[in-house]
Amino acid sequence: MLASPDQQISLTDPDSRSMATSGRGSGVVGYNVQVAVDTEHHLIVTHEVTNTGSDRSQLANVASQAKGVLGADHLDVVADRGYFNSTEILACEQADITVTLPKPMTSGAKSDGRFGKQDFVYLRMEDVYRCPSGEKLTYRYTNEEDGKTLRRYWTTACPRCPLKSQCTKGRSGASRDGSTNTCSKLCSSVSMRTRRQCASAVRRSSIPSARSRCGWARRTF
Repeated sequence: MLASPDQQISLTDPDSRSMATSGRGSGVVGYNVQVAVDTEHHLIVTHEVTNTGSDRSQLANVASQAKGVLGADHLDVVADRGYFNSTEILACEQADITVTLPKPMTSGAKSDGRFGKQDFVYLRMEDVYRCPSGEKLTYRYTNEEDGKTLRRYWTTACPRCPLKSQCTKGRSGASRDGSTNTCSKLCSSVSMRTRRQCASAVRRSSIPSARSRCGWARRTF
């Protein structure tokens, strides 16, 4: 088992894998079924069965398949937060596929009573972030992490800030909340944020199949 690529072996079905479920510490041995549904006719456009337990690497593949089946020049796709992956969204943009999906909030800052990433506003014209106290975090340096180019921002005003206890735990205010990367900057543009706000309304008007895991596709010719 330890010698296998993902350290899993199923004696009953060698191709199956452990799939995470909503319950903490729970799971099921099986397959990940991806389904794309047309919002206009509520019909399944394409589907695929994978043994990858996560949906994060499935968005571009399934969306591109749906676009090909529909023969569309452009496609609008809605998916849930489990598909949020900057690389996948970038691939969709390059394939003329417009994606709408919520960005998951993975930081524990809010539960700890601290400010979250959404409390830091990026000012594009100045290339700075504005923190909750009104200070501007300026660009400092660029580095590589997990194949992405990260631009780091911070301010030297943090040590004397009255809100510091509610903010970063980083040194000199070098908070992860104040950083961004060039790949996901495409996903956090104004148009992307606007589309995310509309996602819930679009999804409510759609009727996915009971086991659908991918999302909804609308064709534009």
